[in-house]
Amino acid sequence: MSAADIELREVRKSYYKDRLEIPVLQGLDLEIEAGEYVALMGPSGSGKSTLLHLLAGLDRPDGGSVRVGEAHLESMSERERTRWRSRHIGFVFQMYYLVPVLTAQQNVELPLLLFRMSSAERRERVGTALDVVGLTDRADHRPNQLSGGEEQRVAIARAIVTDPDVILADEPTGDLDAKTSSEILDLLQLLNSEFGKTIVIVTHDQRAADRARRLLHLDKGVFERDEARQASSAS
Repeated sequence: MSAADIELREVRKSYYKDRLEIPVLQGLDLEIEAGEYVALMGPSGSGKSTLLHLLAGLDRPDGGSVRVGEAHLESMSERERTRWRSRHIGFVFQMYYLVPVLTAQQNVELPLLLFRMSSAERRERVGTALDVVGLTDRADHRPNQLSGGEEQRVAIARAIVTDPDVILADEPTGDLDAKTSSEILDLLQLLNSEFGKTIVIVTHDQRAADRARRLLHLDKGVFERDEARQASSAS
């Protein structure tokens, strides 16, 4: 298991509506050490998801540099970023994005199909990932046979099955009740503390943010506050 450090320098990103430029990130600087657990909060439209997409190589900055581990994402082609992302980034979404006709096991296996790997090794990796998230007994169930919390656990298993350096989570508890949210946050905390994964989570939920050891407040494309904190294990 490994982790990666992150460094952003003077990162700018705008979007365009017709000919109108809408600035989202404005000269952003950020350093995250390997193995940190960071929560990112801020109002809607502040640039949180945009920042997460830049860290994942899903988008490129208009200016500045984005480094994750040894990769300088701003200078890589889309094809290079896609290949890099498949090996180094695990992305967890609010809406799960599971394939309805596939079982939990098959959904988790999907990222491994991009690699040259025997079916036996794929089965072993999938089994390990499902064991980590506590869903070994639900491996043969399809998404419509799972609860929302179980679906998110499958999504997390899919995110970690390639043993990524960094886990990025965009509102991973936004569609869950308080008890299930706490269980998902326990799992993310385990991946950080026991497996050493660098984790960056975007959230509107203060309880989720309290689990992180560092809290960043983003507003209008700039950081307003950067707080080191003692992570809470409470629900």
